[in-house]
Amino acid sequence: MSLSAAENPSSAAENLRLSWGAPATRWEEAAPLGNGRIGAMAFGGADARYALNDSTLWSGTPDGPALALRDVLAAGAGPARLAEVRAALDTGDVRRAEELLMAFEGPYSQEYLPLGDLHVRISDAESSGPARILDLDDAVLLETLRIPGGTLRRRSWVSAPAQALVIEIDADAEFTALLSLTTPLHTDGLIVRGGGMTLGVVAPIDGAPLHEGPLQAPLRYADDEGYDAFAAASVAWRTDGRVETTAEDVAIHGARRLLIFLSSSSRAASWWAGADEEEWRNVSRETIRTRAEEQADAAARREASALFDEHVADRRALSRARFAIGGRRAGTWDVERDLLRGDDLALKTTVIAEFGAYLLTSCSRAGSPAANLQGIWNAELRPAWSSNYTININTEMNYWAAPVLGLDDAFEPLLALVEKLAENGADVARELYGARGWVAHHNSDVWGWALPVGDGHGAPSWAIWMMGGVWLTHNLWDAYEFGGDRELLRTRVWPVLRGAVEFCLDWLVPDAEGRLRTSPSTSPENSFVAADGEGTAIGLTSASDLLLVQGLFERALQTIDVLGLEDSTLAGEITSALDRLAPVGIRADGRISEWSADVVEVEPLHRHLTPVLGMYPLEVTTRERTPELFDAGIRLLDARGPGAMGWSWAWKIALRARIGDGETAASLLDEALTPFDGDATRHGPVDGSEWGGLLPNLFSTHPPFQIDANLGFPAAIAEMFVQSHGGVVRLLPALPVDFASGSVHGIGVRTGLVTDISWADGHLTEALLHNRLAEDRTVDVDHDGRRVTLTVPAGGTVAVPVDALSLSGASDAR
Repeated sequence: MSLSAAENPSSAAENLRLSWGAPATRWEEAAPLGNGRIGAMAFGGADARYALNDSTLWSGTPDGPALALRDVLAAGAGPARLAEVRAALDTGDVRRAEELLMAFEGPYSQEYLPLGDLHVRISDAESSGPARILDLDDAVLLETLRIPGGTLRRRSWVSAPAQALVIEIDADAEFTALLSLTTPLHTDGLIVRGGGMTLGVVAPIDGAPLHEGPLQAPLRYADDEGYDAFAAASVAWRTDGRVETTAEDVAIHGARRLLIFLSSSSRAASWWAGADEEEWRNVSRETIRTRAEEQADAAARREASALFDEHVADRRALSRARFAIGGRRAGTWDVERDLLRGDDLALKTTVIAEFGAYLLTSCSRAGSPAANLQGIWNAELRPAWSSNYTININTEMNYWAAPVLGLDDAFEPLLALVEKLAENGADVARELYGARGWVAHHNSDVWGWALPVGDGHGAPSWAIWMMGGVWLTHNLWDAYEFGGDRELLRTRVWPVLRGAVEFCLDWLVPDAEGRLRTSPSTSPENSFVAADGEGTAIGLTSASDLLLVQGLFERALQTIDVLGLEDSTLAGEITSALDRLAPVGIRADGRISEWSADVVEVEPLHRHLTPVLGMYPLEVTTRERTPELFDAGIRLLDARGPGAMGWSWAWKIALRARIGDGETAASLLDEALTPFDGDATRHGPVDGSEWGGLLPNLFSTHPPFQIDANLGFPAAIAEMFVQSHGGVVRLLPALPVDFASGSVHGIGVRTGLVTDISWADGHLTEALLHNRLAEDRTVDVDHDGRRVTLTVPAGGTVAVPVDALSLSGASDAR
């Protein structure tokens, strides 16, 4: 057994590595590892804790959404009550509308849960040198410990091909290790077998979110009947030492080599994978245990070097995107000194972009559920906001970077989630609103929850929002537009898009002048002052509703055209609705009007930026197409001011880049990348009065931790250097002075192209366009107000004529 990559740094000389001077003492210091299904927060050190997650381990049951819909309908919600709500709003009786809408709220979406902890205790050991080194390119944690008589080297990774956490230990003197496996959930016991041990885990069938406050039984477990929420974690090992087992742990004495493999399985995994009900409901606990054991045992039969090489090859095949802002990327960067307390913003920006890409490929892989509010890493039984899918910005932001960085495999779980949402959401649209198509609201979970949440007392500002599904379809469109895969558009994206279109066509209602509006409507998660002087969130036609619907309708018409669909009836409905859609308003002070009326916001500095989502991530509001509305969007951005929390920073950076304001984007980055020195476990107020920042492991915090900002940063940063909206590829459209030199490679642009660019002293020096499709692509390329039109042959590469894009070059070259 050899640790060649750890012992020979030159074999990974081009890699980007993060180092910490000490083992982690708390979760926020641990290093994240993952393969999309298995997550591990690695603490390192002599008592190495691996806090474990399985992305399919949630509270709840597959039939939970259907049962909740039945109960909501029984309580009086439905098309008749919706008509009452609309009538109340038409007469200005907002309080009556709020009261009626409470009946539409189902219970809450479910909780994402921890699997357990694997402890690997090395006797008489202490960390040596950098205590932990996380290699972002090879996705491996490297450690060196001193032991009596020598040195112990350990590397840990979570392999997607092997579907296992692998811990490889090699020492030049004998050591003793103690292995244990525990869970905070219910268990049916630990079984120690020859060469391994398996822990049975039982999840609750219902979980109340933490913001519901103290409850007598926040997690409810099943009785002997109904859904058996069972999972299993299995550990296998291989060693040259002497093994002693007890009912609770395993001791390994006199070893110089030790390999540990952990895998997991669950009933929910079978459901997520599309097994029929008889299979997922009736599979025995023993079968689930056996699945986990077989995966761990299969890994244990292979050589560690082969497993590691396979893992690295898999990781490197995911994306060719690379950031080197300021020119530096490769190296081992001390997290505390160089990043959290460092003053090189270009280096920090490079690392946070690369770290975001690393996290996305670690928490989202094909075949597993989508990345939730914490990716796949959570240690709490009642995590903040249930660590669910919050689909009024956070889930969408999780995947903004996927098409930009060419992460098709990482994007697949979101598409699978939206397909499940559309299936459940069709029942909700029909039964609750009398509409075609499908709908989703503010929250969802692994079971495809599509109802409003709130349990009859949730604030309408977030609970009553019917555009969650519509926004998610724009992520799906981006996957097509960046990748250019018409078959993906035809077979998977269009069916979901069409359902969302049908819902919106039925959801829109005419006003007195015949213009189409939405009613009821909210603008997540802001409120305004109603006629009675008190705050409300319920009104008629928010700007975000109009922008999302307009973007959806336009993209549906594009799809019908691109695919040559014979769907003239639907196309006619869409075209007619677009012509009648109410316009987004502009306030007397020049800002975009967040609601249809010029009202006073309860929170003028609100963290949500939905009134300008037409600028980013959509391209409905542009300087060329809607100049007055574009300027009004900038005025709203100016009025909202700097960041408030992680995801809000990421969005503001992306927006500032989209409008060409690189200096403000860099300033916001500088804010967002400052260390958070407060209590990371305390839930800060959502009004932004206590800003977050970066935790010791570079996770961005609200507080508490949410992964959306980390995953959003790469997309926002890429937007500063390459944009491709409106049919034009723009190079260095928002370059800050602090980023005068650098390069980015493998950045996707719409129509299926990929670009590499380099610049120095603020000037573009090289740009290449690669075509990954099997057909020629013609594209306009813009830089510094100059434009060239280029044709990139199928599968080929074209160099952009940089001279033609300089101030002395021609304005149009071919």
